Parts: sequence; structure tokens; C-alpha cells
Amino acid sequence: MYQRVITHPPAVFGLTWFAQLVSSLGSALAGFSVMVHVYRSSDSITEYSLASFFSFLPMVLISPVAGAVVDRWDRRRIMMLADVGAGLTMLLMWLMLMADGAGLWALRSWHLYLPIAVCSAAGTFRALAYSASTALMVPKQHLGRANGLIELALGIGQLGGPALAGLLVVRIGLQGVLLINLGSFFLSALVLLCVGFPQPARSAAHAVRASLLEQVAVGWGFIQKRPGLLGLLTCIAVANLFVSLVTVLITPMVLSFADAATLGWIASCSGMGVLMGALLMSVWGGPRRRILGVLGFELLAGLALFAAALPASATVVAGAAFVFMFTTPGVMGCSQSIWQSKVPSELQGRVFAVRRMIALSTPPVAALVSGPLADGLFEPWMAQGGALSGRLGPMLGVGPGRGIALLYLVLGVLCAVNVLVAWLSPRVRNVELELPDVLREPTASVGPQPTPTSA
Repeated sequence: MYQRVITHPPAVFGLTWFAQLVSSLGSALAGFSVMVHVYRSSDSITEYSLASFFSFLPMVLISPVAGAVVDRWDRRRIMMLADVGAGLTMLLMWLMLMADGAGLWALRSWHLYLPIAVCSAAGTFRALAYSASTALMVPKQHLGRANGLIELALGIGQLGGPALAGLLVVRIGLQGVLLINLGSFFLSALVLLCVGFPQPARSAAHAVRASLLEQVAVGWGFIQKRPGLLGLLTCIAVANLFVSLVTVLITPMVLSFADAATLGWIASCSGMGVLMGALLMSVWGGPRRRILGVLGFELLAGLALFAAALPASATVVAGAAFVFMFTTPGVMGCSQSIWQSKVPSELQGRVFAVRRMIALSTPPVAALVSGPLADGLFEPWMAQGGALSGRLGPMLGVGPGRGIALLYLVLGVLCAVNVLVAWLSPRVRNVELELPDVLREPTASVGPQPTPTSA
């Protein structure tokens, strides 16, 4: 009797995408619920911030090592092990909560920091293995649609997770939510057992057992030798910094003129923007020259920031938030398609890990500089009698939150400058023309192959 596995690449991608959709939704559901539990149980913004820090830190620190591992090992097995590890961590947190409820020990919020970090590390391995495998499952001409579908899954998780968490935590408690997430990891691992991933060709040089540190350096070396990709990476990193600043500052700006319910409505509008943008990319796939998609969507994001800076209006801010987040799947999907078509499959784990590390280094920078920029400069400038209130007040308004509006206006200008600088660089503008494609149509080179099993 032979073990039956699904090996047709499009079918493998579809099944894996559905499993990752469920897993993404479960992870967002549990992540939101755990963070709320940490804040409510500690009543400390510091402890809440530390929990966020430990959820983010592994993504940056582990990415280079994870990329090297992804290129060394079977990517399907890496995703399975990541699901199993995250599932066991969910089970550990569930046991900790049950022990606390039974009075066996006193659970403190800091007890959850390590499990949060482990789940984040597992998610990093899973995301890199999934990203590096996509180009082997999907024909080149459909990469934009495939990446749009991946962004759609993430958007559904980001929008649906917090919404479902608010309903489920009340009814089944945090313990029940963790069990749901455990089930999502189980489903993902079960699907991965039933499929076989196409495997990248291994070069002769790859057969030499280079040290892990040497393999980590390969990713950066590949990018550094290709100015077009390096310029594209710089453009995206700068864009990510702007997105992080906008995301951090939207809450104080809205609460300066509206209540928490209005803030929730605006957040929902931004989430719908992500979904609609991802849906568009999954159907359209982006322009034939994907660099035009990257820069065009980024320019549209800058225009949305101009609208958000207008005098305080919940409707205008909600519309601007929708458009701003609508552009994110387009920028990410087009950029991802360029990298997938220009980086050899056997190197994608290491190269994509460098990209991920740089991209995820911007949120803490935004968190560090947003407060001093807003409280120390822009808000005083736009306060009553501030240095710029007389000149810009008639256009932006004066008072609390208007300094952030001015900062949004500056960020909109910087978005346009970022696009212009990238476009004026021949290496970036012609990156798709100058660098050869490395993609071939997915073949039947799928692993693991069916193996004999006992009856």
C-alpha cells in the first residue's frame, strides 16, 4: 500500500493557502485575546508593552537563521514543525491558565512572555518556508494573484481575529480561545501531511556543508550585489517606516476629536481596505511591470495621508484609512512577485529572511520616534499660539491632534519623495528588465514522493 499525497502544485498551493488562512485567523484571535488578558491582569501599560516586545523580537532576531534553515531543510516539514511547536505552546498556556483557575499557582503576566516569544518564532519559520515555496507552486504569470491571496488571508486574520476575540472571550474565556487556536494549528499540520511540496534544485555548491553563519551571510550578499533589488528593498523599508508611524499615531489623533467607538469604526474601515486591496490583487495580479504597481500604490498611500491631514472629520479619516491600507497588499504583492521571480528558489529562504528582518525593524523605530516627534515638535507647533498654527491652522486646524495631522502631511510628502527617488534610479526602475528571471514552470519534482508503507 502506498501513502497518497497531493502533488499537483496549484492544488498544493490552494490547500496550503486555506490551511494558512485558518491558522492566521486562529493566531490573530489568540494573539489579541492574550494581549488583552496581559493588560487586564496587570493593569500596566509597561507589562503590556513588554508582551508586544516579546511577540516582535523573535521575528527580527530569528529571521536570518530561519532563512538559512528554510533553504537547508524540507520546507513542508519546517511548516509542520512550526505548527506543532506553536500548538504545544498554546497547550502550555492553556494548562497555565487552568492551573491558575484551580488555585494551584498564581499566574502572572510575565509568565506568558516566553510562550508568546516561542509562538512568534514558530510563525517566523512558517512564514519564510511558505513564502519561499510559493514560486515553486504557482506559474510566474500568476504570482501576483497568489501573493494577493496570501495578503487576503493575512487581512482576514487581522480584521476578523480581534472582532471574533471580543465575542468569544466573553462566552468561552481565554482558555476556549487558546483551544480554538490549537485546533487551527492541528488542521494546518493535517493538511501539510496530505500534500507534497515542490523542492528547489540543489546546486553542487549547496551540497558542501557550509556553516550556518556563512549561509546566513549569503542572503545579504545576494542582495548587495544587485543594486536594483537593494534599491527596491530600501524603498520598501522606508515605506514600512511610514506605515508604522501612521499606525502608531492614528489612535491619539482620532481620540483627540472622537470617542473610542469612532476609533473602532475607523479601524474597521482600515481593515476593510486591506481586504479589498488583497481581493483586487488576487483577481488582477498587478500590472505586467510590477515595479509600477509598487510605486503607484505607494504614491496613492501618500495622497491618502494628505486627506487624513485635513480638519478633523471621522468620515474623512475613515476614508483616508481605507485608501491607505488598501494600497498595502498592492505594494507588498507586487514587490514579493519581483523577488520571487529574481531570486533562485534554493536561495529564497536566506534572501527573504534578510528582507523580513529589515522590514520588521521599522515598527520599533516608529514606536521610539513617534512620541518625541508628536509631543515634542508637531503638537506644540499646532497648539493654540504655536509656531505654525497661524500659517497652517486655517488648512489643518488648531489644537490637540492637529500636530499629528501635520506630521501626516509631512509623511505624505515623504511618500512621494520616496517614490520619486526610486523611479529616478535606473537600477530600481528597470529591475525587472535588467535581472534575469529564475522561475520555471512548476514541475513534477515534488517531495516527498509516495513511499511504501505496511498494510
